[in-house]
Amino acid sequence: MSRIYRGAVIGAGFFAQNHLHGWGDVEGVEIVAVCDLDRAKAERAATQFGIPSVYTDAEALFAAEQLHFIDIPTTMETHEQLVALSVKHRVPTIVQKPLAPDYAACRRIVANAEAAGVTLMVHEDFRFQPLFREIHDLIRSGEIGRPTFARLSWRNSVDVYSNQPYLIHVKRFMLMDVGVHIVDLAYFLLGRATSLFADTQQIKQGIAGEDAATLLLRHENGATSVVDISYASRRDPDPFPQTLGEIEGETGSILIEPGERLRVHGRSGTRTIEVKDDGRAWTSKPWRQIQDSVVHTQAHFIDSLRCGVEPETSGRRSLHTYALIEAAYLSAETGRRIAIDRDDER
Repeated sequence: MSRIYRGAVIGAGFFAQNHLHGWGDVEGVEIVAVCDLDRAKAERAATQFGIPSVYTDAEALFAAEQLHFIDIPTTMETHEQLVALSVKHRVPTIVQKPLAPDYAACRRIVANAEAAGVTLMVHEDFRFQPLFREIHDLIRSGEIGRPTFARLSWRNSVDVYSNQPYLIHVKRFMLMDVGVHIVDLAYFLLGRATSLFADTQQIKQGIAGEDAATLLLRHENGATSVVDISYASRRDPDPFPQTLGEIEGETGSILIEPGERLRVHGRSGTRTIEVKDDGRAWTSKPWRQIQDSVVHTQAHFIDSLRCGVEPETSGRRSLHTYALIEAAYLSAETGRRIAIDRDDER
């Protein structure tokens, strides 16, 4: 009989609702507690998802519960302290991106978990979208030959500030909120990057950080990729929340078209692939691919624990993504191309 993994969720805010729904669809998992500083939020989550225990203090949660894992979908400023608490109690942890506000803090978090031998995974869900798993499989199959170029574009005008008003005051905004997702996709599809050039823009009035950015990456395999992201792009129809773009190889290409369609031209000819969502009852348009990816990310974490293997987006492996984000801010500040040192995974 498969082991039942008892877990708890710290954080019951906006995106945490997708985490709470998602755990209900992961086989062999039972969420036994929810914790939030706002007791009313925690109690609403407990009632909605049938969770037996409610806490407002994370230390009390760890002291009272016997846990096989902890999920931390809170804001990045809280992650170092909360992960340190889970490491102290030797509880495997999946933590929402961004891992931390800066690269130095990311390295401290990862080093602490590794020193204690505690599994740490970053909830980096874009690469677990069915569409990008399909693209990854196509590339690895040799359908378009050796990849030479990619463009990954997230440009829309969605009002992120209504549900997450704190973002108005975040000085490191667009790159940390969405950039980590799209940079991780470039890493996932084309491999490690060796250098990066970036520029940022602040288009919306009255916000503290950047709301648009453009990055040029050079990858170890010789490919280049362009990542462009914006919350200030007025388009009709608005593609939110889909990532669009293209991947070129020596013998073909993959176009990422609106509506979760792939136009594939390669060794098998030219065809269109419609990437369907999972059809979960709790998901809704236009979020379905992202909501599905939450479940796939969570299932991967549990499978990694069950099999005793390193998660695909472990803390160690995710350091490369955060080294690229740090380099992007440095490049935008200095106007220089920044080389990426391989020691970011040591």
